Amino acid sequence: MKRLSLLAALVAAGTFVPGTANAVGPVEPMPGEPQEIRGIDVSNWTGQVDWPSVLGGGGLFAFVYASEGTNFRNPLFAAQESGAAGAGLFRGAYHFAQPHESGGAEQADFFVDNGGGWNADGRTLPGVLDIEDNPYTNRNGLDHCYGLDRPRMVAWLKDFTTRYRERTGRDAIIYTTTDWWRNCTGDSSAFGRNPLWLARWGAEPGPLPAGWLRQTFWQFADKGVLPGGQNVFNGNMTELSMLAQPPAELAAAGRPVGRYGYGITVLNTGPIPATRVSVVGRTFGGRRIIGASPGCDFSGRAVRCTIDELQPQGTTELKFATEPIGPGDPAKTPKPPRSTKPAKSTKPGEPVKNIRSDKHPKNDESAESSGLISPERPMRIGQEDHEALHDDLGARGATTADAVRPDVPEIEEPEEGMKVTIGTVMVTIDSDRE
Repeated sequence: MKRLSLLAALVAAGTFVPGTANAVGPVEPMPGEPQEIRGIDVSNWTGQVDWPSVLGGGGLFAFVYASEGTNFRNPLFAAQESGAAGAGLFRGAYHFAQPHESGGAEQADFFVDNGGGWNADGRTLPGVLDIEDNPYTNRNGLDHCYGLDRPRMVAWLKDFTTRYRERTGRDAIIYTTTDWWRNCTGDSSAFGRNPLWLARWGAEPGPLPAGWLRQTFWQFADKGVLPGGQNVFNGNMTELSMLAQPPAELAAAGRPVGRYGYGITVLNTGPIPATRVSVVGRTFGGRRIIGASPGCDFSGRAVRCTIDELQPQGTTELKFATEPIGPGDPAKTPKPPRSTKPAKSTKPGEPVKNIRSDKHPKNDESAESSGLISPERPMRIGQEDHEALHDDLGARGATTADAVRPDVPEIEEPEEGMKVTIGTVMVTIDSDRE
């Protein structure tokens, strides 16, 4: 993009699902232009923008140049960004990378601190990392890749995108050209989760860099009927709304604990809080539930829990104690459900209180004081086990999915164990115990 203009195209890293942000009405395509949702990119070189006329001319989104390296801020950023917001446009900020000057994480911090952050207001798009041909070769004497070889460039990009996600909870959009990406990163495919903003002026986007399957934004010209660069979004208004504010994303992992217990860790992997999360489970193989965490109702083999709120990157651990059902055991006939207070989520970095069951002697009163509503001895999962449950998110096939995504595959029931459903995330725990 340099400072003069912003080329563009962005690939959605994942499947979009319906969102809640208010959508702007349909806009008729202009003759001779791509028949997609249109938007612009502006910088300090664009000057003052008549934002109502942008909206009236069919522009629905805007990217505003915010920063460069670690020492330049667009003096018009505040006016341009607030103008786009006031006109009702979706808007985002972009950072022009100078990878030879400082580290990727350092530049990500500078970007976030100077307008490149993200707000869950339904209209703010993720920030953009603009990485392209070095425009200052005559000034700094470096090649088009800023003097970095391919491994160093890939490492720099990872540092930037990792820090941006840490700071904002969102994956930064990567703006680049296919030629630059191939020459300077070796056509790295390591950034497919980051939306792509592809730069190519012409009649069509052309080939994409490795790691991306389609463009989401595309700048097809540096100037046109609207101010600044001319862009299109490769999707519909619902999808653009979802890019601005995605749904809560949940992941879960679980395993047997002790002799008869089960533990489930629920993690909010998305950038916004998840509220009123419903957790439903049941046991298999002749076991009944005799204790559960606060926030859970249980009867016989079934249990239902509610997590009132789960902050981004926050976890909640639910614990269930069971016992075998013997021949003629009246537990085979469901009893009225027992209700407890809603489960409390754990803030990021806060220790998780857990419970454990090694034995199940009857009438052990320690369960009540531990928070496990059961006459049995409480389970306790230690810190090592808690970390292992987090590792299970990747190592044991735990599923991550948007909380409202349909078409959940069936999971085979264990011969003996427990199956738990959290939104559309399913976790099956067999009874194998060490």
